Amino acid sequence: MERAIIANRKHDKGEVRKEMSERKMKRVEDSLTEQSHLLMPKCLNAAGYLFGGQLLAWIDETAGIDHNDICLVFIGRLTHVGRSSMEVRIDTYCEALDGTRTMINRAYFIMVGTDEHQHPVEVPGLIIEGVTQQIENEAAQKRAKLWKVRRQEGF
Repeated sequence: MERAIIANRKHDKGEVRKEMSERKMKRVEDSLTEQSHLLMPKCLNAAGYLFGGQLLAWIDETAGIDHNDICLVFIGRLTHVGRSSMEVRIDTYCEALDGTRTMINRAYFIMVGTDEHQHPVEVPGLIIEGVTQQIENEAAQKRAKLWKVRRQEGF
């Protein structure tokens, strides 16, 4: 963040006086905010269009992000794909105004691809690139095996 010196002039009985003060400055790029929302049925009206109020709420939320002390950032990525199931890792961060992020949670979700009748369907495979993705994929495979064992045990 840059600082600028601002000169304030006050007229007091014909006298011009300069007062110097420091003001924090920010580049336009520092205020960039981006959000994505999955359109769920609860967000749509009977005709299948997004509720105007929902859109307004998201716009208001996005506009206010730059003015809050802390905001939450969610980053999701696939870690493993089976025939019809996918494991998604979601990392949650607190982001301060200066842009620093602190991780506060990691969660893994199992999602299943379905057709219009809610029957499982084959989903595209996952291309693993690099050591980090390989390690995460192997850990996901272990979680998948453990999940199957627990399911068989009724846990």
